[in-house]
Amino acid sequence: MKNTFCFIVSLGVSLASSWVFAGNCVYGCPTGKSGQTITRPIYTLHNNSSTKFANWTAYQVTQVTIDGPSRSRYWKADPNISSSATLEPSDYTNAHATLGTDRGHQVPLASFSNTAYWAQTNYLSNITPQSSDLNQGPWVRLETAVRNLARTGQDVYVVTGPLYEWYFGTLPNADESHTIPSGYFKVVITDNNGWVEASAFIMEQNTSRSASHCSKEVTVNEVEWRSGLNIMPSLPSYKEPAVEGQTGGLSSSLGC
Repeated sequence: MKNTFCFIVSLGVSLASSWVFAGNCVYGCPTGKSGQTITRPIYTLHNNSSTKFANWTAYQVTQVTIDGPSRSRYWKADPNISSSATLEPSDYTNAHATLGTDRGHQVPLASFSNTAYWAQTNYLSNITPQSSDLNQGPWVRLETAVRNLARTGQDVYVVTGPLYEWYFGTLPNADESHTIPSGYFKVVITDNNGWVEASAFIMEQNTSRSASHCSKEVTVNEVEWRSGLNIMPSLPSYKEPAVEGQTGGLSSSLGC
């Protein structure tokens, strides 16, 4: 696949109380895998009934969506997905003690704490069993870097999802068949009047808590190759980078 630098355009209202997107994937949602697409005001996700986790999520972070009050984490099964195709809260019982995992958000709660829709990030379709060291270490540092970039007034667009490249473990109390990710990708994109910049990252479940998110930067091409996805399939070809395989242009903006 091509190393596509791509972006999502917000079609919503810039008010925390009425933050609604007409679409989260304006240049086409990622393609390449089968599943159920769920579109919500603050994100779109693509659920995989076999793994029981989202193949990808897409969302936009702005000054308006972040920096709300502290929000609770009340986990719920996704009401728009069949119970046979997603997990429920009891499936995570003893997961931390057995696997050393957290309930890791793909779409971060903190990035939407200032919207009326923050609780939708706690649906288990948006959650995976993520290593505590990864979740509380380089992964959260990258999420924080995205919010810091949004605080500058820059709208930031993100596509994130899991990888399945080696066996990590199984939830001890889950009564549904599932596959826990071995790692995760995140593609961060900005667009300024047609000038598109992007940086991509891949982090394995066994990544050290002390690792720098900057050391995990890869090309968008590598994310597409390893995930089997075309991240933004209808992005105009003239917006593709001239150099195949180059890393993104947002490294310094993300604290690297």
